[in-house]
Amino acid sequence: MQNGHTDTEDQNQMVIDDKLPPLSWERKLNSQAKTPSEFKLTKRDHLHLFPLGYRLWRHTKEEAAKGRASIFDIFRKHHITGDHGVPLGGIGAGSIGRSYKGEFQQFKLFPKICEEAPILTNQFSVFVSRPGGVKHSTVLCPTKPEVMKDNGGYLCRGEAPNVGIDSWDWNMTGENSTYHALYPRSWTVYQGEPDPELRIVSRQVSPFIPHNYKETSLPVSVFDFTVTNTGAEQATVTLLFTWENSVGGTSGLSGQHLNSTMMARDGVHAVALQHKTANGHPPVTYAIAAKETDDVRVSSCPSFLVSGTSPNKITAGDMWDEIKKNASFDKLTSNACTPSKPGTSIGAAIAAKVKVPPGCNRTVTFSLSWDCPEARFDEKTYHRRYTRFYGGLGNAAVAMARDALLNFSEWETQIEEWQAPILADTTLPEWYRTTLFNELYYFNSGGTIWTDGLPPKQSLDSIGKRKISLSISTIDNNDSDQNNMALDILGRIDAVCSQIHAPLSSNAALGTTMVQPTEENIGQFLYLEGIQYLMYNTYDVHFYSSFALLMLFPKLELSVQRDFAAAVLMHDSSKKQVMSSGEFVTRKVLGAVPHDIGLNDPWFEVNAYNLFNTDRWKDLNSKFVLQVYRDVVATGDINFAKSVWPSVYTAIAYLDQFDKDGDGMIENEGFPDQTYDAWSCTGVSAYCGGLWVAALQAGSALALVVGDNGAAVYFNAKYEKARSVYEKLWNGSYFNYDNSRSGSSSSILADQLAGQWYARACGLKPIAKEEWIKKALETVYDFNVMKVREGTRGAVNGMLPDGRVDTSTMVSREVWSGTTYSVAACMIQEGLADKGFRTASGIYEAAWSDRGLGVSFQTPEAWTTNDEYRSLCYMRPLAIWGMQWAHKMPQPNREQEQSLRPQEVQESSVLFQQHAGFIKVADYLKNTKGKDHRSRLQSAYETFLRVVRL
Repeated sequence: MQNGHTDTEDQNQMVIDDKLPPLSWERKLNSQAKTPSEFKLTKRDHLHLFPLGYRLWRHTKEEAAKGRASIFDIFRKHHITGDHGVPLGGIGAGSIGRSYKGEFQQFKLFPKICEEAPILTNQFSVFVSRPGGVKHSTVLCPTKPEVMKDNGGYLCRGEAPNVGIDSWDWNMTGENSTYHALYPRSWTVYQGEPDPELRIVSRQVSPFIPHNYKETSLPVSVFDFTVTNTGAEQATVTLLFTWENSVGGTSGLSGQHLNSTMMARDGVHAVALQHKTANGHPPVTYAIAAKETDDVRVSSCPSFLVSGTSPNKITAGDMWDEIKKNASFDKLTSNACTPSKPGTSIGAAIAAKVKVPPGCNRTVTFSLSWDCPEARFDEKTYHRRYTRFYGGLGNAAVAMARDALLNFSEWETQIEEWQAPILADTTLPEWYRTTLFNELYYFNSGGTIWTDGLPPKQSLDSIGKRKISLSISTIDNNDSDQNNMALDILGRIDAVCSQIHAPLSSNAALGTTMVQPTEENIGQFLYLEGIQYLMYNTYDVHFYSSFALLMLFPKLELSVQRDFAAAVLMHDSSKKQVMSSGEFVTRKVLGAVPHDIGLNDPWFEVNAYNLFNTDRWKDLNSKFVLQVYRDVVATGDINFAKSVWPSVYTAIAYLDQFDKDGDGMIENEGFPDQTYDAWSCTGVSAYCGGLWVAALQAGSALALVVGDNGAAVYFNAKYEKARSVYEKLWNGSYFNYDNSRSGSSSSILADQLAGQWYARACGLKPIAKEEWIKKALETVYDFNVMKVREGTRGAVNGMLPDGRVDTSTMVSREVWSGTTYSVAACMIQEGLADKGFRTASGIYEAAWSDRGLGVSFQTPEAWTTNDEYRSLCYMRPLAIWGMQWAHKMPQPNREQEQSLRPQEVQESSVLFQQHAGFIKVADYLKNTKGKDHRSRLQSAYETFLRVVRL
């Protein structure tokens, strides 16, 4: 049995007709979703984190008072459920989530904002009538509106009987209905509900299309219904799509929202819902649409009252009764469209009626789009990528909904051509083939913003005393279209904004300044570290997730890298407070790779992260060098390589200051100065040391690409020197956590070979002896993987040599989903494919199976061995695409080794010259004032904890 169906001949034929995928993630609609359980700090954690927590609490309050977000919204109570499914839309234009039961939820239309609770007005419903007066009707969702009363909702409160959506027929049980997910599509099979002789399959399609940089940017989804009549009599079926004029929460009640019917074109009927947003957010316009054919008749109810009272308004109950009685809105009268009043909320409906003969099927297609062209950060306004194709006036929702209905079959063809070879690869486990695609949900749901690449617009209040003029037209005088004055004025504003920002570009992480005139400006790309960890493009995490972006949208990956390359050469002397010590440090120093590209003012105010001073982290710069070289290997883009080479050289030179004893190896400084930011390292460490060794040879290889042969020889010599020091961490079974001989020094770090993972992925030389590398991975498998729930939860970060989990810190005792995928990828690359897939299968068991935590389509950063999650909906699990890279990668080459040989005859003179220059650069970049200096109170508190052995 596969896909939840029996093996009968008829049923197999149904599967083919319904276009269900050969493999998918599945749930019964009546299954009880497991509510994820959040992790709890131990008493020891509370004691150690108390000063940091207090400072963070105070900082969050201060930022909120300024109208700014904090990286952790510690005051918000989240609406946590375990029923998430495939979300709607492309990427970078806002996202709307959907549960596998059919609820529309998780509204992420504005930067940093997520309205998590479902809006139960937003539904598909079905009405069936047969000869003899037999009728059936139901909302196609087993959830009932009474649920909202218990969760602070407003939809059903204080309404008269038979007025609100609670008067609709909520008859769906979901007992025989099944949801199938294979991102970016999903299928819901309604078997015999509500009519026992009717089968309805709804297919949800969004334009996530690899290497397509137009349709993928669109905020639109299509819902294609196939209705099959298995009875002996004709069935008249009406499918209804209802949508509330709301962006989540209580926004529908704010008033002045307006719905209107749009003129039919190309057989497409649509209703536009214009939402006047509050709290400084830009306006949003939705469109719901349906396509009329020879078989399908479309009608609409542009406005009905969801809640509140308003004279002469059709209520939600009236609208439902109209369809139930007449199967369409053709006889609907007295439905004037006027702006909603404060305290009331309105919705719209579009219906499609079709007659289905016995033994036949018919198709009905709807679409949903939303047009929110602006992304606002403080006083800056950016336009989203799709405005390049549909304009930025906010009036494109109907056009996008119509185009989606006309073109979605082409999208599906491209999606199927992309997915089919992987789905058909029987050398890969079934769970992996579905999870590989479903983890991509994060590119949609991760607070993603994709701009048009132009400078932001600013309000007149923000330009100070500078003088500006809009006197120069941006439109050719010979242009025959005389009705585009608004576009002309907007074009002039764009030109002025470019002039205003020109002197600021050198002080911002704007990688667009590195794009050559002959190259396409693909725009700039942002995605959050996590929905609960609010930082854009967190770089130590992007190190893991970037394989997905590189393999599917390489131009966006290069755009992200250009931004960080620009940031490396940027210095921001403004101060920010570090929560761990209470000290104020420089926001961003020259030569350091920032932790993130920002939050409240991305690109201009980087390093939103403030728990520690990341200018002294030891992994970020190495990760930058490795990612850049890998991207050059993958894309062959020499122009990109040349444009970022100065940043790569600078990043290596900056990190050299942490080689305290001159042995060629950087040392950690006794605080959490890397991605495991609650786990301190001291001295040479397996994680940061391995990354440094790999980065040095990546820098050498990149130098060859750009023609800097001297730097290639020099960095290769540094690689050889650093490798010899790194190998001293080897203890016969694995590489020690660090060489401090205290604390976790002998712990088995699951991620100890992160540097080797990248080195092999790029075709570089190994960071240590190959037999040691394989032995270390086998040790990780035997201890970190198989000694935790028999390998069904992934790789725990830290394991003691005696087989006990390292519980010394919060993160050492956690399983990290993304790093487990990366460890699995490393295993695959080193010839341990069976162990690699078995390791990663624990993530599937925990996050995606019905035996897990209930976190499908919201994969968290971490969970404990007690199945308590931390940070839902996180970036790092995209690292599963590192496994696909490993599975498909060519055999490692030794080109770098070969190409260095001609330099050997003059190596000594080259090294001398290169060293002199490198040391001068490194000395200039040395961050002598950047080290954290804890306050006396903080130092005393930490001393007390050590004395009492906490």
